[in-house]
Amino acid sequence: MAHLDVHDSGEGTAVALLHGLTATHRYVVMGSKALERSGHRVVAYDARGHGQSDPAEPYDYRALADDLRRVLDERGIDRAVLAGASMGAHTLLRFALEHPERALALVVITPAYDPDDFPGDLVRWDALADGLERDGVEGFVEAYGPITGPWAETTEKVLRQRLSLHAHPAAVAQALRQVPRSRPFEELSQLAALAMPVTIVASRDEADPGHPLSVGEAYARTIPGARLVTEDEGSSPLAWQGGRLSRVIADAAA
Repeated sequence: MAHLDVHDSGEGTAVALLHGLTATHRYVVMGSKALERSGHRVVAYDARGHGQSDPAEPYDYRALADDLRRVLDERGIDRAVLAGASMGAHTLLRFALEHPERALALVVITPAYDPDDFPGDLVRWDALADGLERDGVEGFVEAYGPITGPWAETTEKVLRQRLSLHAHPAAVAQALRQVPRSRPFEELSQLAALAMPVTIVASRDEADPGHPLSVGEAYARTIPGARLVTEDEGSSPLAWQGGRLSRVIADAAA
């Protein structure tokens, strides 16, 4: 069983934070401590093969959801607010569909999985994996291609920062190949079974085209009573603003 790098701090209602593919635990609320200060126990961890966690195949949503269950079990947490970005969002949805009694509330941040467009552009994911294996961070950035738009500089800087934090880059490359080939759930209609409070945090497409606003909107339409939040037009994505995102998560916990 792979060792996972878990950070557990604060007291109060438990909030589990799950990051996206190629990120680490610090890239959900961007290092903000607002949740701890507002009376929450925050459990954040590096997914298998990412950050300081051990490599462990397979990198699919069944395994990722099992890891979430283990993290909660090992800390004696029966129920938690689950907040995750991209891969982390899809992981918590799979977990909540399988174990609804364990989710107090869900905060689904920048989901990208569209069951009707699965598996999407695998050539691109494989190119990113090849680039990372071949030339590390530089190879990944080269395969990523030109970054344009008003947030290009920030996007490239964060990309380089977060890719440099992995103890096992070869494992991240394997995750880049396997995660996009895995379905967190089969059909969008399955999300209608989620009865806990759900908040969807979606980004506008000009800043974050990899996580289409339309996907967040579709999730929000399907999940009963779901709340959809996004940044104002022309602003940087809410998902990139740790303090503001922490307030959204705290609202969900309340």
